[in-house]
Amino acid sequence: MTRRISVLLSLLVLALVVVGVLFAQQRPADDISPKLHPNLAAAQRLTNQAYDKLVVAQGANDFDMEGHAQKAKQLLVEASHQMKEAAMAINKERKK
Repeated sequence: MTRRISVLLSLLVLALVVVGVLFAQQRPADDISPKLHPNLAAAQRLTNQAYDKLVVAQGANDFDMEGHAQKAKQLLVEASHQMKEAAMAINKERKK
């Protein structure tokens, strides 16, 4: 009986980890002001569109594309973050 409980607890923990990973996936931010930084905001919007297209592509294919689509999504999130950092650097420079 204790072995059965251990197996069930292990499966429960595994399920919780999988759910956590799914919810932890980020999408690119959409937080650059188009009034202050129109070009950066447009670039960030395009990263969001590319991310959305990758999600659709992953759903349309029964395979994971050997992890390349997931890696591309991660890179788009990072690119969006770097654009936000660039906008913040410009704001900081303007305040001087």
